[in-house]
Amino acid sequence: MSFRVTKALITAAGPAQRRLPLQTLTDRNGDQKPALALLLDEMFAAGIEQVGLVHAKGDRAAYEAVLAPYAEKLTYIEQPEALGYGDAVLCGRDFADGQPILLQVSDHLYVSQSTKSCTRQLLDVAEAEACAVSAVQPTHESQLQYYGTVGGAQVPGRRGLTAIERVFEKPTPTVAEQHCLLPGLRAGYYLCFFGMHVLTPSLFALLAAERQANPTARIGLSPALNALAAREKYLAAVLDGRRSNLEASFGLLRAQIALGLSGASRTDILALLAEELALAAEVNRTGDQTRS
Repeated sequence: MSFRVTKALITAAGPAQRRLPLQTLTDRNGDQKPALALLLDEMFAAGIEQVGLVHAKGDRAAYEAVLAPYAEKLTYIEQPEALGYGDAVLCGRDFADGQPILLQVSDHLYVSQSTKSCTRQLLDVAEAEACAVSAVQPTHESQLQYYGTVGGAQVPGRRGLTAIERVFEKPTPTVAEQHCLLPGLRAGYYLCFFGMHVLTPSLFALLAAERQANPTARIGLSPALNALAAREKYLAAVLDGRRSNLEASFGLLRAQIALGLSGASRTDILALLAEELALAAEVNRTGDQTRS
């Protein structure tokens, strides 16, 4: 039986996720679109046919107003209570309907450094390997507080692929050093989640079991992914691209710069940045002379 991914979930129910995905950015072609529309465009271009958008109670109208051009391919899924990222993913279980599914977060954008989008790169790995795959990115230990982190062993002869053995949610540098060191990475760097996964139905079963055991608790995704690694083949793939976390400091600005530099206006963006740096240097120089 072929392993093909045609459905996707986007989680947009977190406090920051309720506003960031609706912020307008200029894409590679110079068109202004909400960040969430950029995600959807990449998904559909990669072959995804239907997307479930997990939103907080009362937020559907705001998303419907902005995403009207995508209405036929979108299913809105309400998370009744803010009970964690794992709970938000579990809300999409019926939508997934027993099929493998692509999962992305709504407050990240992805900038590919190859002719294939990051989404298509991940789908190619998952469909070729017929298993769950999480995209990862080498990340400095100073950023571990923001990301899930994996440990495991490199797949022999497969550059950029790691067989995941364990998953830690936002580990301390000490925990990461003890459990997540991988040969080939620079000192102080670890494989952290990219915000993009292909999940198998087993993951939903693990989340459902956790929810049944703890009916009112917040549940995360990383513990279920850690359990998944012990149950079935589960890989981490380093993609030819990078994530832009909109929630980080200056996240929207960095995402816009990354998009601009990857598009047709690269030269104009570089000229603009050089001009702003020169103006800032002149202001600093004038200020120093005034103070002296």
